[in-house]
Amino acid sequence: MEDENAITKILVVDDEPDLRELLRANLSMVGYDVITASNGIEAYEKIESDSPDLVILDVMMPRMSGMDVLKKAKDNFFTNQIPIIVLTSRGEVTDVISGIEVGADDYLVKPFNNKELLARIKMILRRTKSSREANPLTGLPGNTAIQREIQRQIDNGDKFAVAYFDLDNFKAYNDRYGYSAGDNIIKFTARLISEIYQAGHEKNFIGHLGGDDFIAISLPEDAEEICQTVADSFDTEIRAFYKPDDLEKGYIVSVDRQGNLQKFPIMTISIGIVTNQHRTIKHCGQVAQIAAELKKYAKQFNKSIYIKDRRKNAEEELAEKEAQKAKEAQELQAKISFTPE
Repeated sequence: MEDENAITKILVVDDEPDLRELLRANLSMVGYDVITASNGIEAYEKIESDSPDLVILDVMMPRMSGMDVLKKAKDNFFTNQIPIIVLTSRGEVTDVISGIEVGADDYLVKPFNNKELLARIKMILRRTKSSREANPLTGLPGNTAIQREIQRQIDNGDKFAVAYFDLDNFKAYNDRYGYSAGDNIIKFTARLISEIYQAGHEKNFIGHLGGDDFIAISLPEDAEEICQTVADSFDTEIRAFYKPDDLEKGYIVSVDRQGNLQKFPIMTISIGIVTNQHRTIKHCGQVAQIAAELKKYAKQFNKSIYIKDRRKNAEEELAEKEAQKAKEAQELQAKISFTPE
């Protein structure tokens, strides 16, 4: 038994009790942590609530079909990285193609060989372990995946806006309410940013740098409206995480980094927007540097706010000035040389 099996949770979904129990027994025997579901609705609920490392999903099921479960799971940003093996009792090519197109990671036709199933599970887990690179708390892509995505868009010549989110007064809240409550704030923030960025913009990218720092990438023309929505929604919904007496006061008392008791206002969110709309960005290190500057500036306002970088590279500004001068010179020359009849 491999060590990785002991910490791997597999959800088995099938409406046939005998097959479900057989799979549970076989997978448990080799060390996997197995949970089960007997219909589509129960399956999707467990995918959301239990965050399994892999799902074995039957196609033909009551209440919600396996294909519908697969589609919902792949459309949900928090679950779309969970690998899913589809089981079908029909070996028709159309079934297989439909599953792969929706996002299935693999498929098996019933009846199948248990050794083959175990081999495919290990292959998929090995592949997803190296490719997922997700933050363990939120399931969002982590630092490596974030850097790779930013650099990919730079190399492709895409126009993008990278928003850097940071919570204000989070440490004080964490100290006052406890780490479990702090984790709930992190998960709430991840879900809030993801839902807003994904609404109507499926290709937007959301990542979790760690702690209370998040990254989201969108088109430049969408960034300001989205970030304003995040700021407004955060201010409204964060209040549910405070006790009534703290809300009434408008602050909590906690210890600052120097060990002094201080009053810390209700949490807000600071956002810095970095875009290559007006300047050339050649590597993701530039994005990180500019974003840190913007976030630091945004924190000075003591409220939820976004700051967008509208500056240009010095060489680009100089080139634009030279081009403007040349244009004005041409227009002046045209006026001088024009002789009316």
